[in-house]
Amino acid sequence: MARAIWKGAISFGLVHIPVSLNTAVRDERIDFDWLDKRSMDRVGYKRINKATGKDIDKDDVVKGVEYEKGRYVVISEAEIRKARPEATQTIDIFSFVKAADIPLQHFDTPYYLSPDKRGGKVYALLRETLQSTAKVALATVVLHTRQHLALLRPLGDALVLITLRWPDEVRSLETLELDASVAAPKLQKQELAMAKRLVEDMSGAWSPQEYHDAFRETIMQLVQEKARKGKLSAVKKAKSSSGKGADILDLTEMLKRSLAGKPAARKAAAKKSATSTAAAKKPGKSPRKAS
Repeated sequence: MARAIWKGAISFGLVHIPVSLNTAVRDERIDFDWLDKRSMDRVGYKRINKATGKDIDKDDVVKGVEYEKGRYVVISEAEIRKARPEATQTIDIFSFVKAADIPLQHFDTPYYLSPDKRGGKVYALLRETLQSTAKVALATVVLHTRQHLALLRPLGDALVLITLRWPDEVRSLETLELDASVAAPKLQKQELAMAKRLVEDMSGAWSPQEYHDAFRETIMQLVQEKARKGKLSAVKKAKSSSGKGADILDLTEMLKRSLAGKPAARKAAAKKSATSTAAAKKPGKSPRKAS
């Protein structure tokens, strides 16, 4: 069974669904360590002044945001901690939209949601409601000290949470500056017919078990072959350095009380909360990067 990385509750109206968040993907990339070939010691990162090339003490390192070309605003650790969103154990749903309304470039990382304790029935209710209405739920959630925009959607018998990129993190398609040959192409019917035929000839079923990372497999085969031949180098080990789930009340009563409220006002307040983090990131002029 997958190990939960976060426990809390989905909240919409007066309904709370205790859930666990589980990773839906894993990173299978090759992790190359930097080594000193003379001793096989690990090579780490050093604090170096890029202008002088000299080492600097960690006490002389501060964090800054480039506000203008070559001009930085220094932000202290205390100010960073104060600006971080308050850690909560709630996935706050503030709206429901059509799945097709969210552009693919906004999608970030998927997670599986599983019900906790006595939340199975309400979990199933939300899943079936989303399925029957062809809608996804928009929500905010705090993960790893950062507030995320997210969507919830059904997948088989489960619910999936996908974190979304904030709107100001996504570049517009207009930045591609596509010319008329792309935006208003003059294609012949014969060309389209041949292209469609090629697509049909190459079409097949989605078979993920047949797709492999050839680079990773080749590298790992090389690693295993060298290991079998005894081509191993010892690396010195570095010295070691010194929510409570909500109770499920009567579901019908919670739904009635939620509908009796003012959904428009709740939605507006939730949107304001969801966009406050993105707005706070713009101190007049968008910062170029963090140093």
